[in-house]
Amino acid sequence: MMKRFLLTSAALVLANAGAASAQMTSVGDGEGQVDIVAWPGYIERGETDAAFDWVTKFEEATGCKVNIKTANTSDEMVALMNEGGFDLVTASGDASLRLVAGKRVQAINTDLIPSWSKVDDRLKDAPWFTVDGVHYGVPYQWGPNVLMYNTDVFPEAPTSWNVVFEPMDLPDGKPNKGRVQAYDGPIHVADAAQYLMAHKPELGITSPYELNEDQYKAALDLLRQQRELVSRYWHDAFIQMDDFKNEGVVASGSWPFQVNLLKSEGLPISSTIPSEGATGWADTTMMQADAAHPNCAYKWMEHTLSSNLQSDLSVWFGSNPVTPASCSDGSGMQNAEGCTANGMDDFEKIRFWTTPVANCSQGEGACVPYYRWVSDYIGVIGGR
Repeated sequence: MMKRFLLTSAALVLANAGAASAQMTSVGDGEGQVDIVAWPGYIERGETDAAFDWVTKFEEATGCKVNIKTANTSDEMVALMNEGGFDLVTASGDASLRLVAGKRVQAINTDLIPSWSKVDDRLKDAPWFTVDGVHYGVPYQWGPNVLMYNTDVFPEAPTSWNVVFEPMDLPDGKPNKGRVQAYDGPIHVADAAQYLMAHKPELGITSPYELNEDQYKAALDLLRQQRELVSRYWHDAFIQMDDFKNEGVVASGSWPFQVNLLKSEGLPISSTIPSEGATGWADTTMMQADAAHPNCAYKWMEHTLSSNLQSDLSVWFGSNPVTPASCSDGSGMQNAEGCTANGMDDFEKIRFWTTPVANCSQGEGACVPYYRWVSDYIGVIGGR
């Protein structure tokens, strides 16, 4: 399923990226620091919760101080990497191939990652970071975009994404208008397209990332309808959590990270993957083309696979480790039941984020490219 809609992006990269950049052949002493752009909650040193810390021991063992810059959207990550000054980024599939095509990241020598053999075979050559057999990163975590909801309003889990797309009264008898949110990123067009796959099959959508003009127009129309319902377009995980706690928001697409934190505070919050399925993210640690601290960067990439990070992060974020053994080997807090609950067995059901391109499986120039998603989604949010 994934290769069907991702190979077109890989073809774009091949056309633009040229030869792979020279790989490192050995890892030497660390340079004293490593600068990382990461999603919120992805790199913890015990400051949010003392139980979750996969940075301190790394710094003590390597002498590489970990500096973190959080980014809330893939577009923000791409912009930061284009500016430079960072060594690594935890890029999702809607950013990773753009970074390769723009020559902002370098090829990774997996021989210098001793724990590479532990990586899930479904991910080792995934087309969102592997181009012509060359790896441009190390898998980090993966998971679904879930529907987060207030259990006081929904005594039973919603079975459809319609609660955030269609005007309706919710189970508490009150309208959903002003009580739902949507993601503040152009990739949300794919969520609308996936909803339409189930509810308007006559459109013939086979991938939410490969939309011809008619399919794309239908997705935008649905998003304009959603605009009338949305109280806020969220991109900051902590602001979204505050909105659920204090602003009367009761349903939204979200990440397991927010769900877990709100539940840990005893709030009436849960999540589900509705009948239409879910989009999702499979993130990759990628290295800046001219990284100033390459030895520390390689040490960190190995650490992400060989320490407690994979296990504990999957508990903390509600995601899935890219090293399946981390579900049950006792390296951290996670267990087999937890991985199952996080969707480890649903890998093939998730439509992972990728960058839309014009040349898709529907034909050359048949699909609407990402730059239009960007400009048109800004228009939707602005009420146009």
